Amino acid sequence: MAAKYFGTDGVRGLVGELPITPDFVMRLGYAAGKVLTKSVPQSTKPTVLIGKDTRISGYMLEAALEAGFAAAGVDVMLAGPVPTPAVAYLTRALRLSAGVVISASHNPFHDNGIKFFSASGNKLPDAVEAEIEAELETPMACVSSEKLGKARRLDDAQGRYIEFCKSTFPNALDLRGMTIVVDCAHGAAYNIAPHVFHELGAEVIVIGNQPNGLNINDGFGATAPDALAKSVRANHADVGIALDGDADRLVMVDAAGRIYNGDELLYVMVKDRMSSGPVAGAVGTLMTNMALEVAFKKMGIGFARAKVGDRYVLETLQERGWQLGGEGSGHLLCLDKHTTGDGIVSALQVLSALKRAGQSLAELTADIRLYPQSLINVRIAPGFDWKNHAGMQAEKDAVEQELGDAGRVLIRASGTEPLIRVMVEAQNADTAYSMARRIADKVTAV
Repeated sequence: MAAKYFGTDGVRGLVGELPITPDFVMRLGYAAGKVLTKSVPQSTKPTVLIGKDTRISGYMLEAALEAGFAAAGVDVMLAGPVPTPAVAYLTRALRLSAGVVISASHNPFHDNGIKFFSASGNKLPDAVEAEIEAELETPMACVSSEKLGKARRLDDAQGRYIEFCKSTFPNALDLRGMTIVVDCAHGAAYNIAPHVFHELGAEVIVIGNQPNGLNINDGFGATAPDALAKSVRANHADVGIALDGDADRLVMVDAAGRIYNGDELLYVMVKDRMSSGPVAGAVGTLMTNMALEVAFKKMGIGFARAKVGDRYVLETLQERGWQLGGEGSGHLLCLDKHTTGDGIVSALQVLSALKRAGQSLAELTADIRLYPQSLINVRIAPGFDWKNHAGMQAEKDAVEQELGDAGRVLIRASGTEPLIRVMVEAQNADTAYSMARRIADKVTAV
């Protein structure tokens, strides 16, 4: 059965509209409390950690969640503004029942969302989300007064997480001699990321670290890296690091201001691991650039594609017993360092690669050139059966035959709008666009 409220990354939407309303979020807290604590021994009081980013709506939603969990008999620890991966780490480190993040990640401030982590610090599987949705269909109740949950602040959540991040950087290395610009997107890492890199020895210049509740991701961060590129050049820095609003994404910039996406950074991490031992494989998504697949094949490294979404990258990594994976958007996973995607931890893995190799980002990626990708969105009527559209499928087959091993075609439906997305990769940008246009026109001509 299709999920009613949960998407690829929890429950998300426009604040004030269902499901991001105070009454629904309270019910969600109650339902999650009932489901996530089923395995907790009755002699133990279940406890959930709640963290949030810097959106103004976080105060309202935090209070609603707290009330819902308390009604379910669940204690709450409040971490305040911390990155999403910090909640995953702290939930596991403190042996808590579950973790909750109030964030809409890279979206603008008027959106918000709720995402959950299990006791092990992993995102919830689809089956558990389905249980929570089923619980939402039952009337909300309340445990007896003596069983109600209570709330308290978690002292030094930021400091604990800073130390964890630093622990993922090699003890034999430091960042002395490097000037790094860090863009925090006016988000959850604004008072955390700068300290991590500074305490490892770097000279740190910080931008996007003045959150006011309304400016998260606005012109700064991983989804708007031009500000970082400009600052790196202006300050003659060695490298730039851009996180998104909840700091689980990473984009980097070299000294010349060139922007490196998640595909290129994954390549750097895999290449660095190869220098110290064999790497069995890496995981990307359906959107991962074909250049990575080609490069990994030449290196003798396995490669698998998951559905779009870092949770599916994680599932594929776990199924295959591999450690490294990610998305072009900057969600990168290093499962020997953390249970979930972490922008700060991923940046430290790239920086350690630069230090070990004594090379720049440009030098470490000189042997890989991303294929140009052309993406065309085609609006369709609701219910339109594009998978069985003879004209489009015939044109797709023709394009794939022309491309051979020098490119690929991907057609997928939008999860939120009546659109199909036609993407073609080729070694030449004009070829990619013209071929994508040929396929798209077969639908738009209907």
